[in-house]
Amino acid sequence: MKWVPSNGGVSMSKSVWRLTVRSEFCAAHALRHYKGKCERLHGHNYGVEVTVEGSDLSADTELLMDFGELKALVKTALEDLDHTLLNDMPPFDRINPSSENIARHVWQILAPQLPGHVRLTAVTIAEKGIQSATYQELS
Repeated sequence: MKWVPSNGGVSMSKSVWRLTVRSEFCAAHALRHYKGKCERLHGHNYGVEVTVEGSDLSADTELLMDFGELKALVKTALEDLDHTLLNDMPPFDRINPSSENIARHVWQILAPQLPGHVRLTAVTIAEKGIQSATYQELS
């Protein structure tokens, strides 16, 4: 059975699909110029959430993007961060390794690797389950 919009077949809106994958990595950091405990070296089990979107599904599989492919791209983006002292690696040897900056860094790695019909919409980095920072580039 083919789906037909309820307005008689004339679609007035554009469909968008969003996919989200989650991952994690472990790393240590110290926040420069922070007045408190976080200025000292400490570690986190970071949670990572990546969301992509697009309007076109593939003709053969009717998928926006294979979850396995997206998870593999995220895994590759996190490899250099995992089990490191973030302050010692670029770009965090120059900028603070805050959750905000880590989210932007992961974005900058992932965005150019996505297929042309898929757009990165958000990268979220969580130091704990109850707090996170999300980076987006709005057009």
